[in-house]
Amino acid sequence: MASQDWFDKDFYSVLGVSKDVSEADLKKTYRKLARKYHPDSNQGDAAAEAKFKEVSEAYSVLSDAEQRKEYDQIRAMGSGARFTAGGQGGAGGFEDVFSMFNQGRGARYQNAEDFDDIFAMFNQQQGAGFGSGRFGQSTGGFRGYGGPTRGSDVTARTTIDFVTATKGETITLQGEDGKPFKVKIPAGVSDGQKIRLRGRGRPSPDGGENGDIVVQVAVRPHPVFTRDGLNLRVTVPVTFTEAALGATIEVPTLGGDPVRLRVAPGTPSGRVLRVKGRGVETSKGTGDLLAEVQVAVPSHLDDAAREALERFQSLEPKENPRADMMAKARG
Repeated sequence: MASQDWFDKDFYSVLGVSKDVSEADLKKTYRKLARKYHPDSNQGDAAAEAKFKEVSEAYSVLSDAEQRKEYDQIRAMGSGARFTAGGQGGAGGFEDVFSMFNQGRGARYQNAEDFDDIFAMFNQQQGAGFGSGRFGQSTGGFRGYGGPTRGSDVTARTTIDFVTATKGETITLQGEDGKPFKVKIPAGVSDGQKIRLRGRGRPSPDGGENGDIVVQVAVRPHPVFTRDGLNLRVTVPVTFTEAALGATIEVPTLGGDPVRLRVAPGTPSGRVLRVKGRGVETSKGTGDLLAEVQVAVPSHLDDAAREALERFQSLEPKENPRADMMAKARG
């Protein structure tokens, strides 16, 4: 980095951040701008490429703690100090810089050898400018700007059964290179959920961190149970007499013995009976089993059953179960 550039360029303004921006927010802002102006996304757009270089230059300095400190110190001196062009001249425009670096030593540098650490700091000895890293080390990235490039992510897909998704399991998949790799399916994984394996994706082209493997999980539906968060739901048919008179019924559980539930007399369709702790068990908690009662209407009646229902019909309370609904519908 040429010293004059550090005086003339406001890297904070280039990135649109404040001078006390945190390292995390600085990286987040840079990535957003780099994606926006990257030459691969703006083919043939010279202005976008120039902006990308400008953004990358600013980030390369501010993301390095030591360079950022030096940059802030130099910028703090204001526009009063300027460096002279290279050549045989003496201290000249370096006067203010020497003042800054000689505090506490009680003496000024007197010869060219004493200037070595100053020249090293500004990376001018070998004519190196932006595009090589601190003190000439490569930063990688696009044409040497912006730091090493992260490797690409690899997407994989797998379909598992309902019980595996509920209980959790370690499965083996085949990678794009043909080699198997293991994936731990956590208990309670949902249909469509993605599992990220850090650093298991494609390698960086220039020494950066590897990408990830992103596994998208599909879950086969169960013939009896459905998921409701950590709860399991099941629809339980009961007869008309069981619902009207009350009964004790058996309800299945997922992978376990059935449980017995009491159906109270007069239970309507849609009422939910709860069995605590028989849902999905995860590190975040355990759900319940929710059994929804559904009154089953017989599709075929023999003569005796029909006669019995007709006698009941003549004796049942003369109430219209739809009266309240009709009244609400009218306003």
